[in-house]
Amino acid sequence: MRTKSKWSPGPGIKVQSVVFSDEGKWVVSTCGPSSGICPDCRHQSRSRHGWSYRSLQDLPIQGNAVTVKLQLSRWRCTYRQCKRQTFTDRVPAIASPYARRTSRAAEIVGLLGHNTGGRPGERLMQRLGMPISDDTILRHLKRNASRVDDEPPARIIGIDDWSWRKSWRYGTIIVDLERRKVMDILEDRSVASVARWLKRHPSIEVVSRDRCGLYAQAAREGAPQASQVADRFHLIQNLRLAIEEQMSLSGRATGRALLPDDDIEKDCDDRDLREQAPETPWRNQLRRAHRKSRKEVFETVHALSKEGLTCSDIARRTGYGRRSIAKWLTFETPPERRRGALQPTSPLYFEAFLAQCWKDGNRRGRHLFHDIRRRGYTGSFSNLERLLATWRRAERPEQIKDESDTAPARIGPADRTYDNAPVSDPQTGHLISPVVAAALCIKPRGALTINQVRKVDALKQGSQTFAVLRSFSMRFRGLFHGRTSAKLEEWIDDAIDSGLVFLARFARVLRRDIDAVCNAIDLPWSNGQAEGQINRLKTIKRAMYGRAGPELLRARMMPIKLANLHTK
Repeated sequence: MRTKSKWSPGPGIKVQSVVFSDEGKWVVSTCGPSSGICPDCRHQSRSRHGWSYRSLQDLPIQGNAVTVKLQLSRWRCTYRQCKRQTFTDRVPAIASPYARRTSRAAEIVGLLGHNTGGRPGERLMQRLGMPISDDTILRHLKRNASRVDDEPPARIIGIDDWSWRKSWRYGTIIVDLERRKVMDILEDRSVASVARWLKRHPSIEVVSRDRCGLYAQAAREGAPQASQVADRFHLIQNLRLAIEEQMSLSGRATGRALLPDDDIEKDCDDRDLREQAPETPWRNQLRRAHRKSRKEVFETVHALSKEGLTCSDIARRTGYGRRSIAKWLTFETPPERRRGALQPTSPLYFEAFLAQCWKDGNRRGRHLFHDIRRRGYTGSFSNLERLLATWRRAERPEQIKDESDTAPARIGPADRTYDNAPVSDPQTGHLISPVVAAALCIKPRGALTINQVRKVDALKQGSQTFAVLRSFSMRFRGLFHGRTSAKLEEWIDDAIDSGLVFLARFARVLRRDIDAVCNAIDLPWSNGQAEGQINRLKTIKRAMYGRAGPELLRARMMPIKLANLHTK
């Protein structure tokens, strides 16, 4: 059995003494080698010029701190042609130059700091017997994150945005999809910053992104050689939202859930509304029908309350929220919807100026768009055109009436109507909301539970619109499973001709980004890695409270390099 062992902090270092000090830590006194090698000329020297002392923090012993007192020699360079006169022993196997802890201790500091942060890392290091301040840990993280990565350049990346503050300020995250790691964190979300980053990485071949036009434009400017891939998850979610909006045209979301069948047919049939008042746009007719049905719902809620039903009973019977019913019972007449405050994103914010220009004869949409842009308008040109279109129609009502009387009837896709009556859950009797219906519409039958299958069957029997939408959604999912982008154009044409407004709008938007959608079908890449890294980023950002600046957040998100770990 060995009772003694030789231990040394590194090669060429001799241990002179080991003392347990009164401060409760171990002090290991060591001395350097008996000769030195000049770092410039690489000649060996034994001519000692003086001594140099270093104090390094090392790994603890049984929970007690360890300090290595290292006595190094300062040598004279005896090679006359060397420009360096003196030099000090370097011990790269133990610690980096000017470091205050050994390399193995610095590795522990880096690992704990990267995974836990500043203050949690400080508490853990204190308990482990390696006291270090949180500022030192964070300084160490930032310095290591700024080092140049020597790995091969990335080929396939994913780009997505994340929020510093929701609906207020956003940043950009870039992920290497092949190596499954974060490449960079950008402080803002703009075309210029992303394009600059892409130009610095010309090796990129594929850019996976969501359906944000900002990143599409940045990829076109910064990496024109790269193929863009639309994220499949966002495509399915956009389809779900379109289905939800289509199902919301009638039923509970529009306030017609409690109307009798005769009133539903009278108020919701677009063709009847057009026959009653052909000179009025059908959207205005739907708005009036919605207001009338809202009044009927209000009277029904009050009638149920007079019968002695509680708010919860009325909510279960009608399908409305209990809080909404309690609020309605406090009014004697249906409350008017409060109009939100106008913002510079709306052309109505500049209505007075636009009306004056319209009166003066300036009626060109592009001219008005540039004029209000100079005054702070941040909305789109199409939004302005919708407002100007209503003004143009208001000025020629007789012309529209004459055309409607003389023109032959033409039935197009928009004139098709579908039965979209509210459907009740066969198990509970509650009305199925458009949100639930949209979620079930895009879900394949093999993934449905027994209760969900019953809901889907009830929806298909009770709503022709749902049946049509489900057939389109299953065809859309089949494109991704079959990897057949050649059938996408056919699906888009059928969706536009379906007569379903929101589904047709979704299909038209797909056509604008047809190349990226086809790549999403044909290629295996998606933005799932970027979404997962964003979840990790949110956890780190919230754990760091107010110290989560861009530099520190980038240091925590970037992969750690153990070979480069050292600290002062």
